[in-house]
Amino acid sequence: MTDACPSAALDQRLTADVAGHRLELLFDGGDRLTRLLDLINGAAHSIDIIMYIFEGDAAGRRILDALSVAARRGVRVRAVIDSFGSGDTPDSVFVPLRDAGGSVTFFSRRWRSTYLIRNHQKLILIDEYIAVTGGFNIADDYLSPPRSDCWFDIGMIIKGPTIARAAQWFEEIHDYAVNDDGKLLMLRRLIREWPVDGGAVSWLVGGPTQRLSPWARAVRTDLENARQLDMAMAYFSPGQGMLRRLGRVAQRGRARFIMAGKSDNPATIGASRLLYGYLLRKTAAVMEYQPCRLHMKLIVIDNVVYIGSANFDVRSLFVNVEVMVRVADAGFAEKMRNFLAGLRPDCEVITPESHKARGTWLTRIRWTLAWFVVGFVDYTVSRKLNFGLGDPDPEV
Repeated sequence: MTDACPSAALDQRLTADVAGHRLELLFDGGDRLTRLLDLINGAAHSIDIIMYIFEGDAAGRRILDALSVAARRGVRVRAVIDSFGSGDTPDSVFVPLRDAGGSVTFFSRRWRSTYLIRNHQKLILIDEYIAVTGGFNIADDYLSPPRSDCWFDIGMIIKGPTIARAAQWFEEIHDYAVNDDGKLLMLRRLIREWPVDGGAVSWLVGGPTQRLSPWARAVRTDLENARQLDMAMAYFSPGQGMLRRLGRVAQRGRARFIMAGKSDNPATIGASRLLYGYLLRKTAAVMEYQPCRLHMKLIVIDNVVYIGSANFDVRSLFVNVEVMVRVADAGFAEKMRNFLAGLRPDCEVITPESHKARGTWLTRIRWTLAWFVVGFVDYTVSRKLNFGLGDPDPEV
């Protein structure tokens, strides 16, 4: 195993000013940890966190220590943690924070109708003035300097007027988790009634609605007449309707996909590969990122960018509670499109020939099984089922 991930992309920082908002993107996990600690240490009034995975490892303990110090100096600290995603983290890890005056609430802690619905969000709010979101969790793999076994991800820091909307969303989810956890109809109503404002920077949410969630509806609308599509996606296994929309963009103009070539969850790679043939037939470009594990959730559709917690799979489109930021700005879209173009030297290009050679009949059966399982069970479960697709990260 090499100590450092060789991709130069992790060393980048991107900034943009959009409609009174300051956006800063961090790709280096060590940078993300440093910035998070600085923001927590600088908080004056409140710190609110929603997180899928919160580990009690070195990075998690540093975050918890900083949160505890903030709580002791009078900052209100609240956290909503997914009980399944953080199931390996003992509750005792959070005792010092509670003793300091902070609160930690677990989402869907007991076996109820919502137990298979996961709080997959990643959102940190500082003083209701600064928001941090992206695909990263609170754990060493996401908050360490680049290495060959790290997760390559995005952390986006946002300052601007729409942070008030993110704060409103936290209040709704926190109130639900504290008072109404497990009430499926109430959770559905929260998601369904979340207003989509259509501004240049807007906060979109997803969850277990009977049809597409608000963030997925927005993506579908943006895809309708799009001519350019660029996507870097950790887990890619949409249903047929959304897949056909992607294919139509490729036929109208151009579509490029960067998928994970390495993962700790071989089933998700198999599920993605099942769909490559369709995309290639529609003239889309398909690549797999090689230096380390891709965990990014980034979509660029014409002049619109989506960044947040949601994968492009059935769970994120229909089931999991998610948060995504939609940025409608041509300059920012061009920056992100150029960023993705810079990843191509680190990718294996998938051709119809190479895909056909890899997709034997037995392998395709395994890909199909993986697609069904990834779509209907939590990632922490599917991670344990590789369907003979290989061990996680065989090269690292």
